[in-house]
Amino acid sequence: MIDPPRPAAIKAVQACQSAGIQVKMITGDHVVTAQAIARRIGLKKNKQVLAFTGSELAKMNQQELATAVEDGVVFARVAPEQKLRLVEALQSRGEIVAMTGDGVNDAPALKQADIGIAMGITGTEVAKEAADMLLTDDNFASIAAAVEEGRNVYKNLLNAMRFILPVNDGESMTILISVLLERQLPILSLQVLWLNMLNSITMTVPLAFEPKSQEVMKQPPRPVNEALLSGDRIKRILAISLYNWTVIFGVFEWARQTTGNIDLARTMAIQALVAGRIFYLLSISQLLPSIAAKFRNQTSSISSAPAIAAGIVGAVILQIIFSQTSFINNIFSTAPLNLNQWLICLGTGLPMIAIAASVNRFDPPN
Repeated sequence: MIDPPRPAAIKAVQACQSAGIQVKMITGDHVVTAQAIARRIGLKKNKQVLAFTGSELAKMNQQELATAVEDGVVFARVAPEQKLRLVEALQSRGEIVAMTGDGVNDAPALKQADIGIAMGITGTEVAKEAADMLLTDDNFASIAAAVEEGRNVYKNLLNAMRFILPVNDGESMTILISVLLERQLPILSLQVLWLNMLNSITMTVPLAFEPKSQEVMKQPPRPVNEALLSGDRIKRILAISLYNWTVIFGVFEWARQTTGNIDLARTMAIQALVAGRIFYLLSISQLLPSIAAKFRNQTSSISSAPAIAAGIVGAVILQIIFSQTSFINNIFSTAPLNLNQWLICLGTGLPMIAIAASVNRFDPPN
């Protein structure tokens, strides 16, 4: 009789291995049967299927068990209490362990694991109570899909932070520095409100809807104690903030001295800042990689990034309204720009491309 592995399970194992996740089989089957199944699903480490039986594990001390559980991929004829020992041995080596199970005897191991996953269909109530999660379809591929989705959500969260923190820092420090130096404000508080409530939201929210990148499941797991604001991300925030300060102060002073119109100077400073924001958003989003893949006629998991494109278009329309409509001019103390002034603002934002490429080298967004 043949009970072949599901094709989806084989692909899921491959995806986990590419993502740096070790997959191990713990079973009550005979070791030869377990090894044969492991080979069919590609469950190998260093191109071999190293297997241990429960009787062999019983003879090992804690150190030997920790080495065996790290090197082995198949553990056959395992007693219930040995499942718990295997989980503890992996954790002693600093591994984060997810354990799947369905029986009453799996409950201790499920409870001990960092993430206990019980089978939702065939699992016993005891296993479900001990677990942290339920696998409702009893399909291993769903675990790999959940890992992929979780990584994508975390990546999008980090990208939103990468965008909004230096943007807001540039605005807040501009006002603070101007007050401390007793200079005229390059941006008024009401104008900052416009930038934060409309412009920033228009470009930040779409980052939450970014599709999954091809690279998500090709990266190693991140360290458990990794901070959201790592050293490299702080460097990024400082570099982008410094550029934003330079743009705001530089454009404002130049326009004020050449035109003598302070409302126009503030408007140009804001529009130059937004132009830089757009280039910066493109540097951390998947819109450009998606377009490039389509031009190369490559099949890509990044089908498109319509939310980012819509956000940029929305931001551009809002900024045109911000400076070119008399009603908004009266409320926010702005002034309409001519074509040359628009081009100056756009040109001032262009250096952001080089700066963003530089910070992406030590703090890659994807």
